Amino acid sequence: MKRDPTGFARSIGVQIGEDCRLIDLRPGTFGSEPYLIKLGNHVTITSGVQFITHDGGVWVFREKHPDIDVVAPISIEDNVFVGLNAIIMPGVTIGRNCVVGAGAVVTRDVPADSVVAGVPARVIGSRDDYWEKTQAKAMYIRSLPLPERQRLFEQHFFGKGDLRS
Repeated sequence: MKRDPTGFARSIGVQIGEDCRLIDLRPGTFGSEPYLIKLGNHVTITSGVQFITHDGGVWVFREKHPDIDVVAPISIEDNVFVGLNAIIMPGVTIGRNCVVGAGAVVTRDVPADSVVAGVPARVIGSRDDYWEKTQAKAMYIRSLPLPERQRLFEQHFFGKGDLRS
């Protein structure tokens, strides 16, 4: 899983597009029916995310209906970021260009170009709103070497010197 998370996910039946990041996959990330999960292109699934493709609550009906199951696919469209420990429930489609906040429980479809958060998840803004807020905090440092990034972070957040000394 750690060496080739995309290859692992594909090997258990998850449909995955191009340029996807699957960060820190864990046993059970894709639930008991991974073949019902589809990820589009340029999708990030972060640590602790869980895909639930069935309604385990039907257990309470199994005494009378031993074969009952409620199962539905999950679809994540292109250019989506799913935050830490989010849970995606059965039958959900997350539209393109969306951000799912950390810890969100997504129980219904998410419209394209939305940011959702909460339990249950609800739309808290648009992708454009998120961009506006992000620009105010953004630092363009991804291509810098780690020591240079660290120096810039320390200057930005703690002032001129290193406060640890």
